[in-house]
This record gives sequence, structure tokens and C-alpha cells, in this order.
Amino acid sequence: MKHILNLLTWIINFGSQKNLCTGISFRIQKPTVNNQKTEDLTPEQLVSLLKVIEEEPSKQLANLMKMALYTGMRRGELFRLKWADIDFNRGVIHIREPKGGIDQKIPLSASARQNLESHERTGSEYVFPGRGGRQREDIIKQVNRIKEKAGLPKNFRALHGLRHVYASILASSGAVDMFTLQKLLTHKSPQMTQRYAHLRDETLHRAANLAGDIIGQIEAKEPEKVVNISGKKK
Repeated sequence: MKHILNLLTWIINFGSQKNLCTGISFRIQKPTVNNQKTEDLTPEQLVSLLKVIEEEPSKQLANLMKMALYTGMRRGELFRLKWADIDFNRGVIHIREPKGGIDQKIPLSASARQNLESHERTGSEYVFPGRGGRQREDIIKQVNRIKEKAGLPKNFRALHGLRHVYASILASSGAVDMFTLQKLLTHKSPQMTQRYAHLRDETLHRAANLAGDIIGQIEAKEPEKVVNISGKKK
């Protein structure tokens, strides 16, 4: 509904600018949409997916899905990715025309580098070209085939969902802060990255519980050697 109302607004504004119709004197109210869907896979589902990807005959398809997992790049960014955009010397991937509109750079990880270095070059300027070496337009049938073979949930988006898996893995690791994750995902604002914040909270809770468990183990094994804050034995 929001997309339709946006389109209607653009048509009216365009017609008014071209003197094809009069404008409207009121503001079109648009619904607030909560589209912050976060997709994730269990460790077992991820293992199953990776197994199917490794067995996939089409290395173009397999390597494209691996790149989504290794970099968190969007589908359109992967389709537009050219060999000229990859700086192997500096370890950087240039993302052209991202969702935010401004070109971005992301690190070329060791896994992504290995994936690209072993990737077959077809003579096209695109890394994952479509027919005739041109820019790929779609790949939904192929990735859905892999999704079904791996036994993934029906509502899991087989390519874009991998971007969420990438982000979720980093957020739940406890080793990556939200600002760094925002930069890796090329989000324009920190609010867009906050959907993964609860995963980091869970990691902090686990760490806090771990500290208590360790202390409990020490007390259980050697209670006579437990030292209080003053440094004296109890």
C-alpha cells in the first residue's frame, strides 16, 4: 500500500511539473511499515546449506551464494559486481550504486578472496554474469532450488537471507560492535543495524553467566583458596 501511494504521489508530481494536471492541495497519508525482517539459520541449517552449495554443479551459482555469506552483499550489488571493482592488492571490494546511492568500500575477507581467486572468469566484465556476459537480472529459481534441497524454511529468502545470516553471525559473536557492523553492511544509519542488537545482548548475557559459572567452579573445587577483594584468603 505504501509503495502504491508513493507511486501515486510521484505520478501527480510529475504531471504537475509537466503541466499535464493540477497538483493536490493535501498530503497523502502513508502507512508506517515495519519491514525490519531478520532472517537467520540454525547451525544445523547452515551446515546443510553449505553442503548443498559445495555439491552444486554450477560454480557460478555456488560462488555467488558463498560471496553473499562471506561479505553480506545485497543481491543487486553482487549482480553489478565487476572484476574491476575488486582490488586484490589493497584487499577491498568497491560496491557501485548501493541501496544508499553512494559508492562504498568493504574489506575483502580471506574467505571472499579465496572464493574469487578460484572463481572461473568467463571473459565478461561481471563476476557473476548473466546471459551473453551481460549483467545478471535474476537468479531466484536457482537459489530456491538450493534452498529446497538444503531443507531450509519456506519463508527464508535464499539469497537476501544470507545477508542477514552474515550480520547475525557477526552480531552474536560478541567480537564486532554495532558501528563496525553498520559499516560492513553499508547501512546509511545506525537504526538500520539495530535489528541485530538483541543478538549482541544475548552474547553479553552468556558472557556474564559464564563468569558466574567459572567462579562457581573455583569455589566448588578449592573453596579454601578463594580470595576476597582485599586479597586475603577466606
